[in-house]
Amino acid sequence: MEKTKSVPGDYVEVHLTKLIYEGVLLESFETGVVLLKLDSGYNIGFHSKDILKIELIKKAKEESKDEIEIKKDNSKPNVAMIITGGTIASRYDPKKGGVSPLTSPEDFLKFYPELFEKVNISKIEIPFLKDAGEMDPEDWQKIAKVAEKLLNDSNIKGIIVTHGTDSLHYTSAALSFFLRNLNKPVVLTYSQKSIDRASSDANLNLQCAALVAISDIAEVTIVGHASENDDFCYVMPGTKVRKLHSSRRDAFKIVNDKPIAKVFPDRIEILREFNKRNNKLKVKKEIDYDTKVALIKYHPGLDSGILDYHVKNKCKGVIIEVLGLGQIAGKASKNNWIKKLKELDKKGVAVFAVAQTIFGRVDPLVYSTGRDIKNAGVVYLEDMLAETALVKLGWILGHSEWNNKKKIVVEKMLENVAGEFNKRIEE
Repeated sequence: MEKTKSVPGDYVEVHLTKLIYEGVLLESFETGVVLLKLDSGYNIGFHSKDILKIELIKKAKEESKDEIEIKKDNSKPNVAMIITGGTIASRYDPKKGGVSPLTSPEDFLKFYPELFEKVNISKIEIPFLKDAGEMDPEDWQKIAKVAEKLLNDSNIKGIIVTHGTDSLHYTSAALSFFLRNLNKPVVLTYSQKSIDRASSDANLNLQCAALVAISDIAEVTIVGHASENDDFCYVMPGTKVRKLHSSRRDAFKIVNDKPIAKVFPDRIEILREFNKRNNKLKVKKEIDYDTKVALIKYHPGLDSGILDYHVKNKCKGVIIEVLGLGQIAGKASKNNWIKKLKELDKKGVAVFAVAQTIFGRVDPLVYSTGRDIKNAGVVYLEDMLAETALVKLGWILGHSEWNNKKKIVVEKMLENVAGEFNKRIEE
């Protein structure tokens, strides 16, 4: 643009006839439009014909052109990374006004040098780059395929998976079921705030994830901040964890269980028993998945006809988040669900109940309505999380030898495959 010699990334003043705006000049792919990121974080666009001048305030900080060399230290264990996207694997790009992915060990060394103090990041795999909200079961399958290969590599001590936060607990549940005969740690981690922000949680989460990846904890876990403070992380079992805050650094909490360990940047404090590393095991992926499953959150007044919709769309299994210990509208209500549930039972559709209270367990035997629901064919899943139940049901129905055999599906749903049941509820 002729009115300035500034380039994207520079901090500038945009002078209009009566107003002056300050911010970072962004790349624009539309002719005649100038984009600016304001200090508030919002982007604003101007027609170039309305601009009197663009005055440079501060040049963009030039990135170092020096090549970073990663020297492998044979005294350190090798860890592989699977990058799927998310804030933790991104950095702010002032030219774009957004973030760009980190895709190489050199990128991670530049922004997270502490990660390399105890491990060699010997391999990085990128099956895809997506926001967590765009993930689907096919993405879980892609991660599991890559993980199987890495876990059966004798040179790899463990795996770190970087992931966006919004659907992270679905992915951790899926990998817990998909990866059979697990022999090494599979550690999923995240950040709520990008590395360019002083309050970023990324660095501590990655340091702690690296320590868990070389530990004896051969489980699928999520590792992240234990509190808002930057002191230590929890190691959270993949089937007993949920995102319970939209923005806090300690967004993920364990439900009906307790952490496997506390992790500090320099040590791990074990808190309970876990499945131990066994390098003699060969991991086998079981990734077939049936998406014809549904998760319904019951609420007062919800029409039982919603079940007809799912049956019409060939749904093979339903998870219902019930009230309290296991209640939905029964015989005492004009909106009686019992008749409809019996119809589904006769059609061979497997229906399961979980607690929408999140914490605690469901029990059909406390109230008469619960007993009626149970007699209508609904199977109560004790303390299993709703998201975990949904993923597990799709995984079970994905096995052709179990599909369309309701009795076997129920038996498998009640089997404790990956720590999804806990006989003793933990606060």
